[in-house]
Amino acid sequence: MHAKTAEFDFELQELELLAKLLSHPARIAIIKLLAAQKTCISGDIANELPLSRATVCQHLQELKNAGLIKGEINGLNVNYCLNVEKWKAVKARFEGLFALTIHDFHCNC
Repeated sequence: MHAKTAEFDFELQELELLAKLLSHPARIAIIKLLAAQKTCISGDIANELPLSRATVCQHLQELKNAGLIKGEINGLNVNYCLNVEKWKAVKARFEGLFALTIHDFHCNC
């Protein structure tokens, strides 16, 4: 038995994974925090969110595994920042999807 998602092409599967990653408010909050800083953050991101340090670390790891953020060890801290090139690709993927849906449709339903 295999997942039905395997029946869809790679582009659709990738878009689905990105949507899942962006479907949690903690991950969106992390992304917004990193975007607002416009630089790498070496402080404790968990202090900025109403979640435990362990939970924040799990969300950071998911974002990092997807390539949406970068994390580099600097002494005892990890510096996190957005992966701008990956975000450009993500933006293009979603814009492509949205462009397909924003037409002058004349539907009577």
